[in-house]
This record gives sequence, C-alpha cells and structure tokens, in this order.
Amino acid sequence: MAATAVRYLRSVGAPTTATATATATSVPSPRPAHRPAPRPALRAVRDDERAPLDPAEFRSVLGHFASGVTIITAPGDDGPAGFACQSFASLSLDPPLVTFMVARTSTTWPRISRAGVFCVNILGAGQGELCRGFAVSGADKFAGVAYTAAPATGSPRLTDVPAWIDCTIQAVHTGGDHLIVVGRVEALAADPSAAATGPLLFHRGTFGRLGPSL
Repeated sequence: MAATAVRYLRSVGAPTTATATATATSVPSPRPAHRPAPRPALRAVRDDERAPLDPAEFRSVLGHFASGVTIITAPGDDGPAGFACQSFASLSLDPPLVTFMVARTSTTWPRISRAGVFCVNILGAGQGELCRGFAVSGADKFAGVAYTAAPATGSPRLTDVPAWIDCTIQAVHTGGDHLIVVGRVEALAADPSAAATGPLLFHRGTFGRLGPSL
C-alpha cells in the first residue's frame, strides 16, 4: 500500500517524504555572523587622578610592613615558570581562596596565566638565596632547583619548603599597575620539619627571621 502511494506521488511530481526531508536538510539555515565581544580596556590611574606622592617615599613607608616570602610556580609546555612574590595572602575560607599581586609588566605572569594554575611555595628562614634566584629576570630560574609536581595541578612544588598551596586561577582583577590574582585552593600541605626554622621575612629591603617572642 505504501509503495503504491510513493509511485503515485512520483508520477505526479510531488516530493516524497524522504525527498522532502533530504531537500530540507541539504539547505543550511542562515546563521548570524559571529562577532567577538570587544576586549575590555585595562584601566590604570590617569595622570589627573594621581595623588601628590613621591614614589620613593611610597616604597620607603610601605617597606615598614614586614611580609612573608613565596615563590609562585606553574607548569608550561616550554618549561616551568616562577617568580618571587611577597604579596601573597589568604582571602576566603569558604570557598578556599588565596590571592597574590603581580606587576602588569611581568614577563612570567603570561606563562602562568596560560597554564591557568599555580602553586604557592612558602619559603623558610634559610631560603633567601632560593628567593633571589627567582627574583631575577631572563635567567633559568629552575636550574639546580629540586621540585616535584603538585598533586592537583602539576605545578612545581619546590623541595624543602615549609608549606605549599596548589591552586587553579579563579579570577584576575586590575589594580593600577598590578593584577590581583585570585586562586581556588585544590590541595595544600605543610612540612613540620622544614617549618621548624620559621618563615623567611622581608622588611625594608632585606631578609630576616622571627626572633624570640616577647
């Protein structure tokens, strides 16, 4: 019965269901042209917004604030990346977030940004030379430095650091001539034996360590 109906439709020139379906699917429906959204401008402070502060005085006064020292590391196709960082801080407990600041002129940051992950290596009191090695630009910072892969992201976890925090990048905000990087903590641990010497501190341009409690 169905075969008879198909032969009749063909004899009068009407399209069969199969032909109509093929015709409908062979003509692509028009799609609007894709236009990427414009990139947002990275806004810094304009000249007319600058406070009357001397940059040298600004650095000198802010240098009175003692901070810990870390090395931020990340994996990469062209080798690991890393830089020394004082501006690390915890940000949130729930969800677990940390943050650090990096200069917008940094040549290491683009490599960390591409990786999308990083590991914060918190340095101990005897690791000033390790910090200096990661503070230079253009050198092979990982030459002679022992490390393993952090468990969640594969970022370099430096050997013998008192603690490490393995993160994925959650957000990046503009802060004047720096970027504010927010990371979500995926794994972390401390090494009690390495932490026994105390933290590496930075104060007024020099490294230091904790003294006896008052």
